[in-house]
Amino acid sequence: MTADLSTYTQPGAAPDRFRQVFRHYPAGVVVLTLDAGRGPAGFTATSLTSLSLDPPLVSFSVSETSSSWPHVRDSDTLVVNFLGAEQEALARRFATSGIDRFAEPTRWRRLPDGDPVLDDVPGWLRIRVKNVVPAGDHRIVIGRVEDSWLSPAPSPLVYHDGRYHSLQNSADGETP
Repeated sequence: MTADLSTYTQPGAAPDRFRQVFRHYPAGVVVLTLDAGRGPAGFTATSLTSLSLDPPLVSFSVSETSSSWPHVRDSDTLVVNFLGAEQEALARRFATSGIDRFAEPTRWRRLPDGDPVLDDVPGWLRIRVKNVVPAGDHRIVIGRVEDSWLSPAPSPLVYHDGRYHSLQNSADGETP
């Protein structure tokens, strides 16, 4: 089989091609929530990655030009809220600029340490920021997991090709 190289782009390709390639790569959807002393803030992300089991580390990226970056920059802790299959509206809400993302209909509460966490998510991680690494027009945030919660048999929300999708569990409990 011969590959069609007519759409091949050399390294250093235009941002549009870079976006197009990653639109074809599915990613889990999370909402990161935090409070750096100015009230709760949060944003939708698909860049969450597990880095290490011992110690438990995760990373995510945030644009330096986003309204959330100053909050992330000034915060020591964050909550990674994993979104479930039925939470597309919540993902869209936290991806929308210029609104109070924590106003109704968002349901949330504070953990004992004061971090905001979303209600009805299938799982969350509370992380402490350990390192922030410059990376182009973004910052990569590395955090150590300090606390977590997971509901039984969550069905995740994923993002693929510019749209949200769900991975529903089948009747036998296995994800197809």
